[in-house]
Amino acid sequence: MAACEVCGNDYDMTFEIHAQGAVHTFDSFECAITKMAPVCEHCSCRIMGHGVEANGSWYCCAHCARKAGETDIVDRVGAAHT
Repeated sequence: MAACEVCGNDYDMTFEIHAQGAVHTFDSFECAITKMAPVCEHCSCRIMGHGVEANGSWYCCAHCARKAGETDIVDRVGAAHT
């Protein structure tokens, strides 16, 4: 058994995520997301999808990137800026 590095639960079904040369142990996807998902620079939500990167900052969507001043980001080709 191994303990989750977020909640400390000692669980027989933990899993490992290998990322950037480190190994992380979790008991649920919720704990893995809490530890590993980036945070949107505008609204502070966890980015669980692909997100949007602009000038070294991460955003959950094009709307948040635009609100933070990134004027060229759109959700899809042909989308209107709002």
